Amino acid sequence: MKSNTKPQRASARQGKQNPWRYDRFRLINGTHDFKEAVPQGAVEYSVRLRKGGRLAYFNYALAKEMGLIAADHPQKMNRKLAATVLDTFGIQIINEYDVMNNTPIPKKNMKSHTYMATRYLQLQHPDHTGRTSGDGRSIWNGQISSRGTTWDISSCGTGATCLSPATAIEQKYFKTGDPSVSYGCGYANLSLGISAALMSEIFYRNGISTERTLAVIEYPHGNAINVRAGPNLLRPSHLFRYLKQGDLEGLCKAVDYFIARQRSNGHWPKHVSRKKHYAYLAEYMARRFAQAAARFESDYLFVWLDWDGDNILMDGGIIDYGSVRQFGLYHHEYRFDDTDRWSTTIPEQKRKARYIVQTFIQLSDFLVNGKKRPIQTFTRHTLLKVFDREFERHLYHHLLYKIGFNALHREYLLNEEQDLIEKFQRVFRYFEKAKSKRGPHKVSDGWTWDAIYCMRDMLRELPVHLCEKEAIMSPAVFMNTIASSYATKRDRTLNETKIKKIQKFQKRYLALVRQTADRFNKPERKLLLELGMRSAIINQYDRITGGSILLVTGKILRERRRSSFDEMQQVIHDFIQYQKMRPGSEKKTEVKMLHSEEQRRSQQVMNKIIGLVREYRESL
Repeated sequence: MKSNTKPQRASARQGKQNPWRYDRFRLINGTHDFKEAVPQGAVEYSVRLRKGGRLAYFNYALAKEMGLIAADHPQKMNRKLAATVLDTFGIQIINEYDVMNNTPIPKKNMKSHTYMATRYLQLQHPDHTGRTSGDGRSIWNGQISSRGTTWDISSCGTGATCLSPATAIEQKYFKTGDPSVSYGCGYANLSLGISAALMSEIFYRNGISTERTLAVIEYPHGNAINVRAGPNLLRPSHLFRYLKQGDLEGLCKAVDYFIARQRSNGHWPKHVSRKKHYAYLAEYMARRFAQAAARFESDYLFVWLDWDGDNILMDGGIIDYGSVRQFGLYHHEYRFDDTDRWSTTIPEQKRKARYIVQTFIQLSDFLVNGKKRPIQTFTRHTLLKVFDREFERHLYHHLLYKIGFNALHREYLLNEEQDLIEKFQRVFRYFEKAKSKRGPHKVSDGWTWDAIYCMRDMLRELPVHLCEKEAIMSPAVFMNTIASSYATKRDRTLNETKIKKIQKFQKRYLALVRQTADRFNKPERKLLLELGMRSAIINQYDRITGGSILLVTGKILRERRRSSFDEMQQVIHDFIQYQKMRPGSEKKTEVKMLHSEEQRRSQQVMNKIIGLVREYRESL
């Protein structure tokens, strides 16, 4: 049996003849433009090497995009690369507790530059203006540019900063690793790091804006440093702190920095005056957050949006996977219990996103006019109507996409047949929002009221049935297809209302199909075949959920005892590819550079984790 206790030694035979260079990792050394652009926006810490770590995960594809490794670098670990990753990211801050207690640190373990923990608004803190809050157990490693894109890199689990809720509440500094506090101890969890790596990469491959995991470094007792990257890791809360404090100068600096980064990355109009940039900021946010909220609702993504703009990126991208889930059904009543407060539900995320947009309207007005007006002033602002229209259009767009219509079909239907879409959506929502007769009940981490119908199953199976049978589904077949494991006998019972809704669902589905077939001069049966093929990929039966991702992670961590680092990396790669549900994209995995016995063992692990996904495919 092979062990990955020391994965950096997995390819020792390459040794001195390793032809690959990793010099660009040296550029990730704590320096970052944000420090100079926004002087009061961060707390800077000296850092030291943290010994005893080993590489648990490395994202080769992301490293290539960032220019950290060569484009033709094999998906295999070697001692030099592993050592470089550990030296770059295996660090711990020298915090206030260390300074006050003169913690002995050898000079040879010290890094040359300081690293920043950024300040931002956070509702967990007693002070709701962002004076004490921000990166509580994270630092920003720096930035790096490659092929016209500048990337931010940050690490979670690098030590307890003065910006954690624990410090604000207890009014004292904590020693990193203090077992008396959890979040405030400054460490991160290995299991959550691997699950975040899996889920974020799956989301990215499916077109969802998100931060991504570059590496996970494992330490004893289940601790880890989880390294994340993205083209811009600023959150709305980074700007909202200045707005809440009425600090116009600080706000200008933070917004100017954000716009400069967006422009350099090609995500912002170039030839616009400063004041017009500020006005455009609110419109940009209205559209981006409407699009993001529509995607979250359509894909059953729980990201816990709230007024502080903390758990979201500036472009509506997902960050901080500790509270992120993908549900198998539309469990729209689920709330997470965070001890002192309850989370939002999936449908409430739209309202929260809208309020974030309203805050950006207030922020933009403050920048343009130099005077901060009350948030209520903007309750009926025209950009909120832009948000509403954009949200509705993208909700329709995602519904048509899940049905299986291609880009041309969607564009036609959205522009010419909104009435047909709206009618179908109403009956679709009737089934999607149906809840179990069991009623609300507690779950391990909160409260929920189970959804009972699996709409993805229906969208996948209906076009196949209509092609093969050339007739609509009977109510009994329809119910057997759509009913989930959460549906009780009472939930499955057909009555006159349900029968009428079943008939209406199929009638309105066919109306969309027939109108599109007629517009594009295509036989109806051929269009149904196309919808069936696309929908089978989009609505894949075994789709990852929050309930299954932790079990998959646990399985991967346990299997490492019998497998090499490269074998487990291949399993992770194959699993991410398997969860890629985009028609027309390449779904085949890369050719495995492993021996036959290793291939067999890797396939066995894949079969087990896919079994877990299938078992929990309808869960929270």
